Amino acid sequence: MNAPIVKIEQAGMAFDTNKGRFVALRDIDLNIHKGEFVSLIGHSGCGKSTLLNLIAGLNLPTAGVCLCNGREIAGPGPERAVVFQNHSLLPWMTCFENVYLAVERVFAAKESRSELRARTRAALEMVHMDHAMNKYPHEISGGMKQRVGIARAFSMEPQVLLMDEPFGALDALTRASLQDELMGVMAKTGATVVMVTHDVDEAVLLSDRVVMMTNGPAATIGEILEVRLDKPRDRLKLAHDSRFAAYRAAILEFLYQKQMKKAA
Repeated sequence: MNAPIVKIEQAGMAFDTNKGRFVALRDIDLNIHKGEFVSLIGHSGCGKSTLLNLIAGLNLPTAGVCLCNGREIAGPGPERAVVFQNHSLLPWMTCFENVYLAVERVFAAKESRSELRARTRAALEMVHMDHAMNKYPHEISGGMKQRVGIARAFSMEPQVLLMDEPFGALDALTRASLQDELMGVMAKTGATVVMVTHDVDEAVLLSDRVVMMTNGPAATIGEILEVRLDKPRDRLKLAHDSRFAAYRAAILEFLYQKQMKKAA
């Protein structure tokens, strides 16, 4: 197997608070390879988003090291794009302008304006939002806003896409539609994705591996589940697949038996 695109070695994260030093994460060891979809799951307060922020470079570890392509992550960079639960679109810009802003930042030095515009259109077309390119965020639904956010992230051609509960605020049907959309985009791009989720079914449906976090404080990786389901994945077929049920049960057992017993 090739060298991992993201390598985390004995990483820890502690914060200084009014009540003293709070240890959020400890002893995190994790390799993520090109083209993998890795989900981070665990109870609230287990450090999922903190770990994602370390990979994004939004926080720097207080112990250990985080590497991307063999280089230490010292801050945010265009090779690591982030999609948050809140779409974070600029309200005074159209959908096209929101994506173009990211494209211009990454590619303006080596591409013409027409090439930048073509790249922007292609990203919006990929998530089926080309019909709303000239609309403003307040004119479209929550699910459509997330599509634009995903288009913006992919338009930068990141080596790693980081997603922090990107569908958490959406209704069930919209969430399912965007999960299917994401699977289609991944198939087209071969993207490497790390996603924080609370949704067990979502984790199994999308992931190659599910990283299960122990309860905080001082959370760490408890277990890693490899999901060996063929791709492309069809949610209706998987609903009747015994392997899907077994993977789902393994995660639930970890979350609601092993971890809840420890918390008690």
